[in-house]
Amino acid sequence: MALAQQARPPAHAYSKSEQIPLQPFDRDTRDYQFYDEEALRVSNKIDEDLKREGARKKEQSKRQVKVMLLGQAESGKSTLQKQFQLYYSSHTLDSERPYWRPVVYFNIIKAIRMVLDELDYELTHLPLDGTTEGQALEKALAPLGDVSGEISHLRTKLLALVAMEDPLARELSGGVSVSGGRTGVFVRAGWQALVTPLGGSRGRAQQHESEEGRAMRVAQVTELAARTLAEAQQEIGDLWKHPAVRILMDNRRIRLDESAPFFMESIERITQLGYLPSMDDILNVRLQTLGVAEHSFDIDMYGSRYNWLLYDVGGARGQRHAWVPYFDDATAIIFLAPISAFDQYLEEDARTNRVDDSLQLFTAICSNKLLKSAHLVLLLNKTDLLRKKIEAGFKVRKYITSYGDRPNTYADVSEYFRAHFIQAHKRNDISRRALYVHFTSMIDIKATQGIIVNVGEAIIRTHIEKTGLA
Repeated sequence: MALAQQARPPAHAYSKSEQIPLQPFDRDTRDYQFYDEEALRVSNKIDEDLKREGARKKEQSKRQVKVMLLGQAESGKSTLQKQFQLYYSSHTLDSERPYWRPVVYFNIIKAIRMVLDELDYELTHLPLDGTTEGQALEKALAPLGDVSGEISHLRTKLLALVAMEDPLARELSGGVSVSGGRTGVFVRAGWQALVTPLGGSRGRAQQHESEEGRAMRVAQVTELAARTLAEAQQEIGDLWKHPAVRILMDNRRIRLDESAPFFMESIERITQLGYLPSMDDILNVRLQTLGVAEHSFDIDMYGSRYNWLLYDVGGARGQRHAWVPYFDDATAIIFLAPISAFDQYLEEDARTNRVDDSLQLFTAICSNKLLKSAHLVLLLNKTDLLRKKIEAGFKVRKYITSYGDRPNTYADVSEYFRAHFIQAHKRNDISRRALYVHFTSMIDIKATQGIIVNVGEAIIRTHIEKTGLA
C-alpha cells in the first residue's frame, strides 16, 4: 500500500513549472558533429561511385552496337550470323563442330525421304498428267525400263534410315513444335548446349538431370544415324544418281531444300568414321530458328573495341511479332531478301510469292517509326541459286507477270529485283536514310566476309556520328 501511495502522478497532474523536463542524451556534442561529417562523406562517396558507374555504363552503351538480321524464313539470316561468327570469333564456331553433326545427318535423311516421296508421287501421277510437259517427261522416262520397281527396291533398302528422321528431329528440337503440323528441326537459342557428342563430359552438378538425359539421347540417336548412313551409303548414291531422279530434278518436279544437293553429293565424305562437319557443312545446313537468338561479338575497329549484339530472328509469318521489342534501340537492320525464290511460295501461304512477300516485309521495315534511326542494309541474297535457275531456263515472267518481255538473263533479272527494292525504300522510308545494297551468296565465305567488313565499317561510322564517339 505504501508503494502505491508513493507512485508518481501523470505529467498533466503537475503545474507547468513543476513538470520534469526530458533529459538530453548524455554525450559530448562533438560526437554529433563527427557522425554528421562521416555520414556526409559516405553519402558523397556513394554519389561519386554512382556517377562513375553511370558514366561507365553510358560509355559502354555507346560502344555497344545492336544489329538485327531480318527477313522471311529461309532468307539466309542464320547463315549470315554464322559468317559473322566465322569472321570475328572463328574459334567459337570451330568448337561447335561436333554439335552440328546430328543436324547434318538430319538434313541428309530428310533429303532422301523427300526424293523417295516425290518420286513415288511423280511416277504414279505422270501417266494421268495429260499436259504437254507431263507427256514429255513420261517419254523421257520410258527408256529407263522398270523405274518403279528399281525405286521400290531402293526404298526398302533405305527404310530403316528414313525411319530415323522423326526421332532425330524430335531429340534435336527438344520437344519444341510449331503450329500447323509442320515437320522439321525447330530450335531455340542455345540448342548446342544440350547436344553432347557421345563420350562428352558435362558435369552433373552444373546441369539439370533432364538436360543430361536429353543430351545422352541425342548422342545415342546421332551414333545410330551415323551407322545407318554408313551402311546405306551405296543405296544413297544409287538413288541420287538414278536417271529418273536426274530427269525429274532437272525439270523441277522434285523440289528439295536448297542445300540438299550439296550434302547428297558429299555422302561418301560424311559417312566416313570420325566425321566432323566442315565450315562448308555448317554454312549449308538447314535449321529453323524459333524466337530471337542473341549472339555477341567483340570487334576491334578504328582503334576501339565495340561489342556487337547480333539478333537472329525466326522469319516465318507467325514469328514476326517477336521482332518488335528489339526495334526500339537497334543500331542497324540487315535485311535479307532471297531473290532466287521467284518461283517459290510461302510455306505458310501457298498463294504468296516469296519475292513479293520479301518486298512487302521490307516496305514495312522502311516505314516503321521504331526503326527510323537504324542504319539500313539490304542483302539481295542467294544470287548463286538465281544464276543456276536462269541458266537452266526458268522464265521469271511465268511466276512474276510484271517482269514482262525483259531479257531472261541473270544481269537483267537481278537488276529488276534491285530496282524494285530501291523503289520501295524511296517511297516508304520515313527518315530518308541511305540504303546500302549488296548482291550476296551466304555460302561463299570469301565474298560474304568481304561484304561483312564493308557493312561493319559503314555501321560503325554511322554509330560514331550518332553517339559522338571520337
